[in-house]
Amino acid sequence: MKNFAKLALFFSILFIAFFVVSIVLRFFSSWIDLASIIPVEARAGEEVAEAAWKAIPPALYFSMLLALSYTVRRRMPVFLAIFSVIILAFAFSVGSSIGITRTGALKTVFKPASPIKANPGLIVSQGENSVILLRESTDISGPRLVSIPGRPLIYQEVPIGPNNSILPIPAISFQDDTPWFIKSIGIDFSLSARELKSRFQTDFLSFVSYAFSLILLLSSMRSLLDLSQWPLANIFLGALIFRLILALETILNTREINLLLGSFLGKHVPSAFFTPLAFCALGLLVLLYALLTGIARSASEDARSEDRRSSDEEF
Repeated sequence: MKNFAKLALFFSILFIAFFVVSIVLRFFSSWIDLASIIPVEARAGEEVAEAAWKAIPPALYFSMLLALSYTVRRRMPVFLAIFSVIILAFAFSVGSSIGITRTGALKTVFKPASPIKANPGLIVSQGENSVILLRESTDISGPRLVSIPGRPLIYQEVPIGPNNSILPIPAISFQDDTPWFIKSIGIDFSLSARELKSRFQTDFLSFVSYAFSLILLLSSMRSLLDLSQWPLANIFLGALIFRLILALETILNTREINLLLGSFLGKHVPSAFFTPLAFCALGLLVLLYALLTGIARSASEDARSEDRRSSDEEF
C-alpha cells in the first residue's frame, strides 16, 4: 500500500507536469507559426480545449514510461506495478478528457492574427528562393518577381494556374529545420489526440475501450524495462518501444487498416472496436510472455536451490 501511494503521487506529478508543459509548448509554437505567416485574412483562434486535447497523448506516454521505470527501480512486483499504472493512467486520461469538455467554453487562448501590412516591394524568402511582391502584402496573388539562384528574375503577372506556379508563396513557416524524427512524433501525437477526441464526442464507450486498451498495451511493456542492469538503458529501450507503439497506433487508425480488419471481424465486432481489440490482443500476449518467463525463472531458481541442497547433503 505504501508503494502504491508513492507511485500514485509520482504519477500524478508527472502527468500534470507533462500536461501543462505540452499546452505551454503548443501555445508558443502556435504563436511562432502565426508570426511567420502572411495571412490574407485574420486567422481564427484555437481554443484552450483544443490545445488541452493535444496535450493528453504526450502526457500519457511520458508519464507512463517514467512511472513504469520507477516501479523497476523500486522493485515492485511486475503484475502489481502493471495493475497500479493501469488504474492511475486510466483515471487521469478519462478525468482529464471529461475536464476538458467541461472547460471547452472558455475564451480562446490564441487570438486571431492580424494580416501583415506592407507596401509593394516586400521580399518573401524560402530557402535560397525569394518572391518580391509588387503590390501590397494583402494581395499575395498579384504580380510579383521570382528570384531563383542561377536564373534571371521571373515576372509573374498572375501567379495562379498551371503555367504560372513557378514558386508558390508558402502558407506555413518559410523554413522548417525541425528534424523529421521530432516532427513525426508531433504528428503522431496530434493524430492520437484527434482519435481520442473524436471517440469521446461520438461514443463514450468507444473512447473508454480505446483508452483502456492503449494503456493496457503500454503497461504490459513493464516486463521489458528490466532487461538491463543500467536504469538509463532501460529508459531508452522503453522510449523506443513506446515510439513504436505510437506509430502502431497511427497505422491501426488508418482507413486502409480498418478496412482490412473489417474483412475479418466486420460481422462480429463493430468497426469502432477494431483498434482496441488489436491493442488488447498485443498487450495480453506480452503479459502472457511475462507470466511464462516468470514461471520459467522461478522453476530454474528452485532447481538450482535443490541442486545446492543435494550437493551440501553429500558433503
